[in-house]
Amino acid sequence: MNNSTMIVRSARQAYLLAAIVLLAAVAVAQTVPAAPGFVVIKPVANMYSGPTEDVDVVSQAIYGVTVRPLEEKDGWVKVKTPDDYPGWIGLAMLRRLASDEAPYASFGKVAHVDNFSANLYREPSVTRHAPLITVPFETRLEVIAQGEGRNQSWLQVHLPDGRSAWVQMGDVTVDPKALGIDESIALAKRFLGVTYTWGGTSSFGYDCSGFMQMLVRHRGIIMPRDADLQAGWSGSAKVDRSELQPGDLLYFGSSPTRVTHTGMYIGNGEFIHDTTNTHPMVQISRLDDQPWTKLLVAARRVKQ
Repeated sequence: MNNSTMIVRSARQAYLLAAIVLLAAVAVAQTVPAAPGFVVIKPVANMYSGPTEDVDVVSQAIYGVTVRPLEEKDGWVKVKTPDDYPGWIGLAMLRRLASDEAPYASFGKVAHVDNFSANLYREPSVTRHAPLITVPFETRLEVIAQGEGRNQSWLQVHLPDGRSAWVQMGDVTVDPKALGIDESIALAKRFLGVTYTWGGTSSFGYDCSGFMQMLVRHRGIIMPRDADLQAGWSGSAKVDRSELQPGDLLYFGSSPTRVTHTGMYIGNGEFIHDTTNTHPMVQISRLDDQPWTKLLVAARRVKQ
């Protein structure tokens, strides 16, 4: 047997061994049940870069969202949100799902909060008792039944902590549709004046990329959480500044590789964004004004 034959045989043996190891690993993974998830039981749960409140907030998860656990430590859980964003949440903000329990609001009739916030009550009345909880825009709620008679403008809902509550139908929509670009811009303008919150992903306070991610989500598309990742996202295409159209996403920074801010072009040289510049809130700015005109480093158009 010559050297070349021996080399080929050794390569084949190594390949077969690697294939066997891979198949065995897949078989083991299929037989090991996934760790139960957690559901958020507070209106907005901050996600931190470490298992303590003494570090920076990296994002948020809102009421009723199911998160996937990665690690537990000293009363904290490192999780990933449905858009695969990692961070640490205190256990007090969460309820552990049973191993056979479906994610909250993942089946049946689901109401989506369509106002900036919605009060949930113990009975169909705004006067008898204080709200059980106030939840933000986009919160999903499992519907139990619609009220009858004088209460037909109410929905009874099952909460992620096991309680039942009532919500006014004017605060929710049961069958939301994906928005077009014009509708997305109109939605963005509803939030004018809402405060800027670093790491924010809710109507109680967004940051720039959280605001853009929400607007694109309402077009039926999930894009990355952070502005720098959005700027390189394969779900959008590069656009020249001279060819901007309403709905295009704008990215600002010191260079194309150092993106720190984002907004949405709305036409007529204007864009809407959530910024700390001058006034910390959602606002409309002109692209030709400083500092924006010199900081624009990329523009992207979401692929439909």
